[in-house]
Amino acid sequence: MVKNFISALAVGVMAAPGAMALSPTSDTNLTVLASPDRHITVSVIARTGKPLMYTVARDGKPVLLPSALGLQLQGADLSGALTITNASQDKAITDDYRMAVGKKRDISYRANERTWTVQNAQNQKMDIVFRVSNDGVAFRYVVAEPSLPRKTLVQERTTFAFPAGAKAWLQPMSVAQTGWERTNPSYEEHYRMDIAVGTTSPSPAGWVFPALYQSGETWVALSEAGMDGSYQASRLAADSRDGVYRIGNPMPAEAYGGKGLLADVAGTLTTPWRLIALGSLATVTNSTLGTDLAAPAIKFDAQLVKPGHASWSWALLKDDGTVYDVQKKFIDYAADMHWDYTLIDADWDQKIGYEKVKQLADYAATKNVGLLLWYNSSGPWNGTKYSPKGKLLTHEQRVAEFKRIRAMGIKGVKIDFFNGDSQAMMAYYVDILNDAAAAGLLVNFHGSTLPRGWHRTWPNLMTMESVKGFEFTSFEQKDEDAMPTHVAMLPFTRNLFDPMDFTPMVFGDIPNIKRTSSNGFELATSVLMVSGIQHFAERPEGMATAPAYVKDFLRELPRSWDDSRYVDGYPGKYAVIARRAGDTWYIAGINATGEDKTLTLDLSFAGSGAARIISDGEAVTGNPASFSQRSIDAGEKAVVTIKPHGGFVITKKQ
Repeated sequence: MVKNFISALAVGVMAAPGAMALSPTSDTNLTVLASPDRHITVSVIARTGKPLMYTVARDGKPVLLPSALGLQLQGADLSGALTITNASQDKAITDDYRMAVGKKRDISYRANERTWTVQNAQNQKMDIVFRVSNDGVAFRYVVAEPSLPRKTLVQERTTFAFPAGAKAWLQPMSVAQTGWERTNPSYEEHYRMDIAVGTTSPSPAGWVFPALYQSGETWVALSEAGMDGSYQASRLAADSRDGVYRIGNPMPAEAYGGKGLLADVAGTLTTPWRLIALGSLATVTNSTLGTDLAAPAIKFDAQLVKPGHASWSWALLKDDGTVYDVQKKFIDYAADMHWDYTLIDADWDQKIGYEKVKQLADYAATKNVGLLLWYNSSGPWNGTKYSPKGKLLTHEQRVAEFKRIRAMGIKGVKIDFFNGDSQAMMAYYVDILNDAAAAGLLVNFHGSTLPRGWHRTWPNLMTMESVKGFEFTSFEQKDEDAMPTHVAMLPFTRNLFDPMDFTPMVFGDIPNIKRTSSNGFELATSVLMVSGIQHFAERPEGMATAPAYVKDFLRELPRSWDDSRYVDGYPGKYAVIARRAGDTWYIAGINATGEDKTLTLDLSFAGSGAARIISDGEAVTGNPASFSQRSIDAGEKAVVTIKPHGGFVITKKQ
């Protein structure tokens, strides 16, 4: 019944003008794979002499119209007319795994998998592996063709065709070798929100992942996962006329050392998974497909995987704070707040020096605080002068440097200023992660690509920037003015699957900037944003303005989460997300609009225990530092009014 219905749907659907319309023919070969709950179906369609296509439906309604499949390689076009030569038996995929960092600790992935083997007119073969779970679809290509000893990618031909009337929330990709000291691209642009599908990107570099869409009652998030360094990181091409989005490539300037732009492997080529999370907004927001499809964890000493909170001087003090006395003060600050780390930023090797940093590490250890050190990843690909620079470019350099700082008592590294998404740069990230893991060091990447599930494979990866974070709001007023709506996008896009080092939360002043958010909003970001190490931007003087109950909340705030779930929200407007540690739920909400927003929240999932709320005080308009605290009804429903650019946190025991 399902197969017959979807067959009729797939061949009879009216495609968007740019998509390939299908009509019933005698030479159509169509097969269907369904999710375990049967609500999601993917159809793979082969027609004689035509490109291979797929469609995705939810409860019988089209989500993706006929969309292209295929790869073009040097010496083999596996994207044109393809014939299905075999379809495997359906296989139930069962994967239960544990995360050290993320929105959920213990995860169970269930999906149905089928592999289609296809060949071109030259009898060259490729496998296309599809998986369908209750929260989406994923597929990847595997080319083991023996006539091609080396598989050199020319272009991936995958497309995603959306129905007319669908809307999109997308972040433009910045152009390589532009921006400050030629450090772009770093996934640091503002989102275009609620735009028509097919809108051309304002950047010729295209759109980044994750990309969010709404078509009717169905929300869709596109991304990729399963990156091992052998394939470039992809994006969506700038031109998506008629709602047909194509896989885009890194720009030539993103190549590392002038080579390694696209995949080029000996033996078998396996692409990353193309990931399509879909369902209600709650289903998409709760999805873990980004790690479900990542490779299992490498071996790493579990005793060294220590998520936590960190003090960090550079956020507000900038370069002038990277001196011995200030860093000692921030170590004391971290100890007072019961935080786990202090991050010492750029130029520490020149302004403090290795010997003095060792003294700081020893001092921090007496306070039960670990030190993290900043590094400049780059060789000649940008104009940055910050140091240490050029010390991590080779395996031998990394082994020596990591051994040196590990002996000093350093717990982890923050590595900045990468050069985009080329295959060689992806391999560079992976090599750093492996060498850091071997040295027992935690890792934070900045000026970087999207993690794409790496924190599952490398448990020592605590977080990555890949976002227009707090630092931009401290540079220009226009970015601070846009910050509330930007932050209300992040639980549904950038922070959807991967940890994000936004470096949130300021209660006091930002030098030369007029704050647009209340302190309730700022406090909510400590829960709303998921990061293995949460680097708080506030300095000791600003924290001193907060009442004791706020400081106690931040002292006791969990370092990692057992579970997370969407409660309410709309991308770019407001967000309410709940996270659990042990038997306590932390529910955080923000309002990015200019009007009061009253919500009736269903908190039945959090049990019937006592609850309290910390939110904005009555004088929030004239005093952004105002807080209030009160008990709330422990029943299933909670009515909360959030002030403009305001926020709250609720703690509730089960």
